[in-house]
Amino acid sequence: MPYKNCILEVDLTNDKIIKLETDQGILREFIGGSGLASRFFLESGNVDAESFSENNNIYIMTGPLTGTKFPGTGRFTGATRSPLTGIWGESNCGGNFGPELKFAGFDGIIIKGISPRPVYILIDDERAQICDASDIWGLDTFQVTDFFKAGIYGSKKYKVLSIGVAGENLVKYAGIMNEKSDALGRCGLGAVMGSKRLKAIAVHGSEKAWKPIADTEYDKFVKAIRKKLKDNQFTLTLHKLGTNAGMVVGRKTGDIPTKNWSVGESNEYAKPLLPYYMLEKYFVRHKACFSCPVGCKKEAEIKDGAFKTAMGPAPEYETFCSFGTMLGIADMEAIIKIHNMCNRYGMDVISCGSTIAFAIECYEKGLVTKGDTDGLELKWGNAELVIKLLEKIANREGFGDLLADGSRLAAEKIGKNASDYTVEVKGLDLPMHDPRAFHGIGLAYVISNRGACHMQHLVHLVETNNTSHPELGLLEKYDRHTGEGKAEMTAICDDFGMVLNAAPMCQFVFGGMSANDVVYMLRKATGFDYDLDELKECGERIWYLKRFLNNVMGIRAADDRLPKKVMVPFSEGGTKRTVPDMKFMLGEYYKLRQLDEDGIPKAEKLKDLGLYYSLTKRYSKLLREGV
Repeated sequence: MPYKNCILEVDLTNDKIIKLETDQGILREFIGGSGLASRFFLESGNVDAESFSENNNIYIMTGPLTGTKFPGTGRFTGATRSPLTGIWGESNCGGNFGPELKFAGFDGIIIKGISPRPVYILIDDERAQICDASDIWGLDTFQVTDFFKAGIYGSKKYKVLSIGVAGENLVKYAGIMNEKSDALGRCGLGAVMGSKRLKAIAVHGSEKAWKPIADTEYDKFVKAIRKKLKDNQFTLTLHKLGTNAGMVVGRKTGDIPTKNWSVGESNEYAKPLLPYYMLEKYFVRHKACFSCPVGCKKEAEIKDGAFKTAMGPAPEYETFCSFGTMLGIADMEAIIKIHNMCNRYGMDVISCGSTIAFAIECYEKGLVTKGDTDGLELKWGNAELVIKLLEKIANREGFGDLLADGSRLAAEKIGKNASDYTVEVKGLDLPMHDPRAFHGIGLAYVISNRGACHMQHLVHLVETNNTSHPELGLLEKYDRHTGEGKAEMTAICDDFGMVLNAAPMCQFVFGGMSANDVVYMLRKATGFDYDLDELKECGERIWYLKRFLNNVMGIRAADDRLPKKVMVPFSEGGTKRTVPDMKFMLGEYYKLRQLDEDGIPKAEKLKDLGLYYSLTKRYSKLLREGV
C-alpha cells in the first residue's frame, strides 16, 4: 500500500520533530494531497490564525499515487492560510520532490511555529533534523538548490524545496520553488515559509518507485495508459509545444489577456510569442516530471545579447501572458530572462505580472505618478522597466514595497478608483484565461476555493473541448459563449478536480485518459475498494470542507464575483460583444450545491457528506448564524 502511514510534524518554535500516524478512515474519505491538507487544517483548530502567525501551519502533502509508476503522479500539494488572500491557500506541484518524500518514508510534512533563526529541514530515509541556515539565507533558489547538490552531505541526490529573497522579505505572492523549474507558486506559500524563517527542505529517500500490486494486470495497465497518452492529440501537442500551445489556440478564441485585460485583439503581442519561435531559436531539451511520459516542460537558453540567460526552465504559457501580452511585451528573449528572475527570486509569475500590469494602468490613468514610482515611467512594452520592478518587489524597495502586497492591497493603499483596475477574485489574480472567451471558466473562477483558479477543477480542459468525460456526465462539446449547462458542468469538474488534486495526478495527463482509469489506479494504490461514485463523493466532501473553511474565514456570497474589467465586452477579437451571465450561472450553481443566500453550505448537505458534526463542534456559532 503506497500510503506510508506517517506524517512528519516539525515544530520550529520548540526545535522538535515527531512522527504522526495517519487514520485509515480519514485517508479513505480525503485521499491525500489537498484533501488531506484541508482535513489537517480543520483539525488544527487554528483556522482563525493570521497568515504570518506562529499558529498558521504549512502542510506539504503527497497522495497515494505520488511516487508510483502510474503516469502523471509525481505531484504533491502545499497548503496554508494565504497571506495574499487571507483565506484557504493551496498550490499543486510536479517535479521530483513529492516522490522523494515518499521514498524517505513520509506521506507529508506539517510545519508549525516560527524559528528564532534561519533554518532548513534535512530529511534522509525516515530521519529528519532542523539545521542552521545562516549561510544560505539571502541566496536565490538556484543557489540553494546547488548548495544541496554540491555534495555537502556526500553523494546523495537531495530533492529541494526552497524560497528566494521574495519569500524572506514576505512578498505576499512569493512561492516555494521545487528545484529550479517547478513551483508551489500561487497563494504566497513562500511568504509563510519565510515568516517561519524556514529557507529550505531537502529530502533524500532510497526506496525505489513502488509497484502497489506486483502483478501482470498492473504492468499491462501502465503500458496501456502510456500508449494511450502517446497516441492522444492533446498530450502529444503538450509534448511538442509545451503549455505555450495555449498561445496558438488563444489567438483565435480571444482567450489571451492583453494590457491588463483591456484589449480584445491580442495578435500584435501574441504572435511573436508563439511556441514555434522558442523551439526554433532557444530550445535545448524536453523535460518531464517523475513518471510522466508527456514531458510538457522545456528548457531554453539565450547565448548572448541584453537578455543573455543560462540554460534553464523555459517559460510556461502563464508567463508568456503575464509578462508578455499583459504588459505589451512582445519580446521572447525578455520573457525568458524575466521568467528566470522570478524563479530565482521565488515569485508567482501570475500575481507578479498581474500586479505590474495593474500598476502600469494606474500610472496611465494618473492614479500614481513618478513621485510614487521612484521616478520610473510606467509604460507598456518596456522589459527593462519590468526587470527593475522585479528587483524592487523582491527586496521590498520603494515602489516595489507597495506592489509586493499584491494588486488588491496595493489598490486599497492607492485609493481613489484604483480597485477598478485590479483583476482578482478573493484576492487571487486571475490566471491567463479570459472568462469572456469561455463563460464556464468565469463561474469556476468565482467559486474556486483559493480564489481565481484554473487548476482546482477541470473546467478549462472540458470547456475548450480538449477532453471529454461522458463517464462523469460531461458532454463532448460545449458552447463557450453561453451559461446554459455550465453550473452542472462546473460542479462535476470541481468534484473530480478535487479527486485529482488529492490523488494527486497531473490534469494534463488526465486529459488523455478516463475517470475509470483513475478509479483503477486508486484502488490498486490504496487497497480501498473505491468505485467512481465513491470517488465523486470524496471530491464533493473535499470541496465542501474547503468552502466551509473559507466561510469561517469570512467568505460570503458577495465574494463570489468577477472583477469589473472582465465584465466589459470587447468590440473586437474572439470575444467580441460577449460576457458571462454570472447572475444566471451562480444562481444555478448555488441551487445545485445547496448553498444558502450567504453562500454557506446548508446543514443537510454537510450531514450527507459526514462533515456536519466535525464542523459544528468547532464552529457552531458561525453555523447557527449562517446555515
